[in-house]
Amino acid sequence: MSHILIVDDEVAIRRALEKFLTGLGYKVLSAGDGEEAIKILEKNPIDLALVDLVMPKLDGISFIRKMKLMAPEVIPIVLTGFGTITSAVEAMKVGAYHYLTKPFELEDIASLVQTALDHKNLKKENHFLKKHLYEKYRFENIIGKSDEIQAVFDLIEKVADTDSTILILGESGTGKELIAKALHFNSARKEKPLITVNCAAIPEELLESELFGHMKGSFTGAVATTQGRFLAANNGTIFLDEIGDMSPKLQVKLLRVLQERKFEPVGANQPIEVDVRILAATHQNLEERVKNGKFREDLFYRLNVIPIHIPPLRDRPTDIPLLLSYFISKYAQQTKKEIAGVTEKAKRLLTSYDWPGNVRELENTIERIVILKEKGSIDFTDLPDKIRGNSGISKSRGNLFDIPEAGVSFKNAIDDFEKELILKALEKTGWNKNKAATLLKLNRTTLVEKIKKRGLEKLADKQEG
Repeated sequence: MSHILIVDDEVAIRRALEKFLTGLGYKVLSAGDGEEAIKILEKNPIDLALVDLVMPKLDGISFIRKMKLMAPEVIPIVLTGFGTITSAVEAMKVGAYHYLTKPFELEDIASLVQTALDHKNLKKENHFLKKHLYEKYRFENIIGKSDEIQAVFDLIEKVADTDSTILILGESGTGKELIAKALHFNSARKEKPLITVNCAAIPEELLESELFGHMKGSFTGAVATTQGRFLAANNGTIFLDEIGDMSPKLQVKLLRVLQERKFEPVGANQPIEVDVRILAATHQNLEERVKNGKFREDLFYRLNVIPIHIPPLRDRPTDIPLLLSYFISKYAQQTKKEIAGVTEKAKRLLTSYDWPGNVRELENTIERIVILKEKGSIDFTDLPDKIRGNSGISKSRGNLFDIPEAGVSFKNAIDDFEKELILKALEKTGWNKNKAATLLKLNRTTLVEKIKKRGLEKLADKQEG
């Protein structure tokens, strides 16, 4: 519930506002002058204040100045007569959010108060998200203790707080975007925007407009002037992922931005200057693409000021146990499963697997296992066939037919088998629920219900999407 303070020496206005705003669900306090309002502020949390300008003892402008020193988070809205508009403008200069002239409609008050509070909540949420992102993506929190990843950390520490262009190189799934975020959030630009563009995900004919913006009427469908990602990243950082897929035409334009820090939107005649740090990434071998004439040599050298090579997961197996622990904890908490960890045999298999999809593949695998597992430790029978390899033991035989001395829960075994069967059908049909239902000889609605019942809904929707 938001707390509102009314400060007005006119009793009728004060009481009318108090009754009206209380009826809208706000907690309302009121004062007849500025000095009384200061005492209320000292003892109560206030979100917004409706302040009359002309009052005895302490006028509205003086009150707003004092309030800004005591409680800068409070939003002041000025109430003023027609003859004091100049003073209202002066009040806005010292921090007032808006003003209303007397007499006013109560509905106008309600609308303005809600807009102001929404604005305050949005600022508060943005502050929280920035702080959260900074904590989440600090490079110290990127998981790994191997010499290979520690060398990456050392390099990030040296270059993060510079404006140097950095080229992040590594296979798909190694965490190139995470490295880019670590670089940004450990730089002097961390309070400014970080704009990410996947150059491979946007059609070539749209990428130029996406990056540099366009003028109204510059092409069919350009119904309004639009700013591009470079302008949105002004004073901050732009991360160009999969830059190896950029067309030769756009490579020329990007080269100019790197050289001159200016560009022209599509259809524009005048260049726009920007102050942007450029981070780029690719899984491709750009030197080979330069030799093959698919990537400009001069652009490559402009981008390759400081290269950061991220080693594939197969080259740092000592990091796998740490990653396993992290992802098991993460998804067990998300799914509210009691997963104790991973057995030594399963850990050996997971560590010896090549992980062609790198950290992303490992994370997806653990998410899948945790969703399917009810509780206990992850064993080798919980692992996908490709990881179990030639062990010769299937999950279904290990769980359903090899009954241990302590016995086995019939219900849990059947549940596990059904989950595995549904998952196999979805994987076989490319996560198409209609085809999977046909394969299992079920109605689609029956399969959807079983997916929900077995806790597979999020995984199925994620893969299907």
